[in-house]
Amino acid sequence: MEEKRILCIGLVCLDIISVVDKYPQEDSDTRCLSQRWQRGGNASNSCTVLALLGAPSAFMGSLAPGHIADFTLGDLRSYGIDVSHVIPRTGCSFPASIVISNVTNGSRTILHMNRNLPDVTAEDFQKVDLAQYKWIHWEVFVSKDVARSLGFSSAAEAVVGLYPRVKKGAHIVCAWAEEGADALGPDETVVHSDSFPPETVVDTLGAGDTFNASVIFSLSRGQTMQEALTFGCRVAGKKCGIQGYDGII
Repeated sequence: MEEKRILCIGLVCLDIISVVDKYPQEDSDTRCLSQRWQRGGNASNSCTVLALLGAPSAFMGSLAPGHIADFTLGDLRSYGIDVSHVIPRTGCSFPASIVISNVTNGSRTILHMNRNLPDVTAEDFQKVDLAQYKWIHWEVFVSKDVARSLGFSSAAEAVVGLYPRVKKGAHIVCAWAEEGADALGPDETVVHSDSFPPETVVDTLGAGDTFNASVIFSLSRGQTMQEALTFGCRVAGKKCGIQGYDGII
């Protein structure tokens, strides 16, 4: 039987990535080492990583028609990602991010624009045949940025502090960059994995999406949360050592 897919719901955007050897000063004129277009967006990136890991995946999200949409759809299909749930939104602008990627320390600085493209609605989602999928991913992972904005200073603090807000029986997961990741489930035991940084940090853009996808991949195949966290940190660490995603496996 054909393996059921993992459906990721959320954003796809255009990343315009300028690679530099140092972060530019304000009001300066700096020559880039390289520049490229890359399909971006959290859900879109996670689909890419799932596909590279060998999991059939599908993307659901809004799309503003035009040349950039054609580029985006072609790239999604090149990874074997199902795009049958893409929702065209006429009269909207395609979201884009300007990314400054510093190869000296691996940092990425993002300026994002999403002017008028609506998100997937409940009515859109009701049209999906859930029987086709074994896992459906919305934004259920807690990012370091969100956790810090809520006053938490570590992943462990975040999962413990936020757990009362989640549905009974759920797990909550938070990654904290070089400090690894933590998770908490119904047994009220905090699970931790250290990070696995590469010898040289090259590109951290999409590391969080890589971690999320790798954890989902592991859990969807019946592994424990400890195994999933460790796998997620390993794959995310490897991604930080390369440009883009090809080559993480």
